[in-house]
Amino acid sequence: MTSHHGSAWQGRHRGKDALRERIWGLLKEAAAVWREPVGHIPAFRGAEEAADRLAALPIWQRARVIKCNPDTPQIPVRLRALEQGKRLYMAVPRLVQERCFVELLPEELAQRGVDLAEAATAQGALAHGRPVAFPEMQPIDLVVTGCVAVTRAGGRTGKGAGFADLELGILREFGLVGPETPIVTTVHPLQLVDDAEVPLEPHDWPLDWIVTPDEVIETHTPFPRPGGLDWARVRPDQLASIPILARLREQGLGQRGGEA
Repeated sequence: MTSHHGSAWQGRHRGKDALRERIWGLLKEAAAVWREPVGHIPAFRGAEEAADRLAALPIWQRARVIKCNPDTPQIPVRLRALEQGKRLYMAVPRLVQERCFVELLPEELAQRGVDLAEAATAQGALAHGRPVAFPEMQPIDLVVTGCVAVTRAGGRTGKGAGFADLELGILREFGLVGPETPIVTTVHPLQLVDDAEVPLEPHDWPLDWIVTPDEVIETHTPFPRPGGLDWARVRPDQLASIPILARLREQGLGQRGGEA
C-alpha cells in the first residue's frame, strides 16, 4: 500500500514506515476501522470491548491516576476512567505548550455540569480540562498509549513522531512514571505482528500489557525501559517546538537518558 497522505513523520525509520503502511492497509481491507487510518492511531472496531477488558484488569482497578493518549480509539478508555472517578491526564497535541498536559477530575467536571462523554474526547478534554505543568501532576499509576503495531513481547510503534516516548521520558525525569508503572495499549488483533517486525531502540518504551476486543496479553517484556530522556535521540525540530524540552536542557536534566 502506498499512501499520498501518510504520516508526516515518514522517513525516520524505513522498516517501521513499511510496517505502518502494511497495518493501515490490512485494517482498511478488513473494514476494521471507523475512519481513514493512514497517518493515525487506528480507530478500530471493537475499541469499546477492548476498553471493557482493560477495565476488568487489576492494574486498572488499582489505578487512581491514569495517563492516556488523546487518540480516537482510546476514547472509551478515557470515558471509563472518568466514569470510575479516576484522575486522568492527557497530553496536549505535540506537547507545544509549557503546560503540556490537561488534568480531568470527574467530580470537578460533574460540578460544572460537563458531560463525561464529551470530556473523554480529545477536543472535550482540551476544552474542559485544567492545563498542568509537570510539577503540578500526581504520580501516575497506569499509562495507556496508542499504537499502530505491537508485538507479544512488548514491542510497539506509533505514528512515527516519537511523542509517546518523549512524554514517558519527561514523566520519568519528574518521577511521575517509575520503573514498574504498567504501560498498556488497546488495539485490533490485526495490529499484532511478529516480534522481529518491531525492533525496539534504546529510547523506546515497551508495553507491559496489550488488550484487544478478544484477548488480554501480558507481555512479560524482556526489553528494558529508558531511565529518562536521551538527548542523543531528541531531534532539533522537537527541541525547537516543545518548550519543556528546552527548559529541561537548560536545567541539565535528562543526561542520564538511556540508563535503566
